[in-house]
Amino acid sequence: MMNPLIPLLVAIPLAGAFLTIIIGRFITAIPRYMALATLLITAFISFWLLIAGGDDKSVYIMGGWEPVNGVAIGIHLVHDGFSALVLCIISFIGLLSVLYSVSYIARYTSENYFYALFCLMIAGMNGVVLSGDIFNIFVFLEISAISSYALVAFGVEKNELEATLKYQVLGAVASFMVLFAIGFIYWGAKTLNIADIRTVFSQGHEKGYYLLVQILLLTGFGLKAAIIPFHAWLPDAHSSAPSPISAMLSGVLIKAVGIYVIIRLFFNMFEITEAMAVLITTLGALSMAVGVLLAIGQWDIKRLLAYHSISQMGYVVMSAGIGMMLLARGIRPEVAALAITGGIFHMVNHAAFKGLLFLNAGAIEYSAGTRDLHEMGGLGKSMPVTSATSLAASLSISGIPPFNGFFSKLIIIVAAVMGRFYLLAALAAVVSIITLASFMKFQRYAFHNGEQVKIRKEIREVPVPMLLSMITLAVVCLLLSLLALPGIRDAVLTPATDILIDQMKYSSQITGM
Repeated sequence: MMNPLIPLLVAIPLAGAFLTIIIGRFITAIPRYMALATLLITAFISFWLLIAGGDDKSVYIMGGWEPVNGVAIGIHLVHDGFSALVLCIISFIGLLSVLYSVSYIARYTSENYFYALFCLMIAGMNGVVLSGDIFNIFVFLEISAISSYALVAFGVEKNELEATLKYQVLGAVASFMVLFAIGFIYWGAKTLNIADIRTVFSQGHEKGYYLLVQILLLTGFGLKAAIIPFHAWLPDAHSSAPSPISAMLSGVLIKAVGIYVIIRLFFNMFEITEAMAVLITTLGALSMAVGVLLAIGQWDIKRLLAYHSISQMGYVVMSAGIGMMLLARGIRPEVAALAITGGIFHMVNHAAFKGLLFLNAGAIEYSAGTRDLHEMGGLGKSMPVTSATSLAASLSISGIPPFNGFFSKLIIIVAAVMGRFYLLAALAAVVSIITLASFMKFQRYAFHNGEQVKIRKEIREVPVPMLLSMITLAVVCLLLSLLALPGIRDAVLTPATDILIDQMKYSSQITGM
């Protein structure tokens, strides 16, 4: 089914980026409003497609070329249960980040460039999620990457430029590996369409060639997702970027251009093998454990949050790996579905609570002028809204009920136990406890330890646009708990799970085979 709304999710942010640059040169106040309008329209379309689409999948073919041997030629944009969910995450967090930026970015120069780059990053991420062929995933990946490089360095301070350089170098390595893998895929499959590649690979392949392609893609997109051991760029980039960009990098970007693509390709393009499932599960477990251990000793709040991003994404990767192992063994498909659902649920939750935590960090830096926990204390009295919303986010990421993080972690742990992965279940529980300890430190030193105040200036609550973004995300952290209810879960999460579980469903609806 062709849906004309699908390409608008890429076209509107692209148009917003160019119009912001052009008009912003003449009317300095207009860029923020254009960016808000762009993200508002994009969010409306994303949620409309999620609600109206249901279990259906829509394919939009860009290009008017005649079919060759019955195969449509053009750029396939595929909207299904999984991509619909990720698109909503991108647009919603993007909208709140732009609203937050109205006050936060006012202290910087060249607002028009900031909002143009922001819209361009949104267009790139939407393109990655929608693209049905591996090469255009790479193209949109580079669009989002280049814009994010510039946004990390937006303040042009020494630490920001150093972080951007590291980010660029490792990003270039990741891109090279992905492009190299794409070359191998085209050499072997003679096509770049994901559905067609799946059909070719299902007919047989050389084991060595197949493994090489998988390793290259896992390494390339693993670098983009910053999973262990490919995480070196993330702490510096997240801590140096403006806080709304940190929220986007952690809450959205590493998912859209990293985790999402890994899950999509290894479920819908490749045949699931137990060896690769074990590798992915191991990487997820390592990210989960190592990330939280590195976070516990941090005193810079943005670096602390950056390492927790690595840890929380570990939950998602590990749960996807558990699902893959069970599917590869051909046992307990219901448990495999539960594990995958838990991972997708946690991906959604992570966008909310981690986006909120980075906005909280930005609010503290905005008012107090520091990110060092040693230099804070007693901020709960002067910044009550920031304190309350950060508490909600801290409880959520730590897996404390009734917040959303508790339910997604519970599903992942239950699935691991039901699948007899007892060690992984225990590890997930222990990591959650350590996460709680880390955020108790954050709450104590930032908001409740008034005796350690070292700041010599009057501290006030942040402006209203920043408060609105934080309050909205705090409410969302509570509301997302409703996704654990069977009826709502079946309507929102199950379509995403089904498209991954039924390995041929993705390709058959495109190829007609």
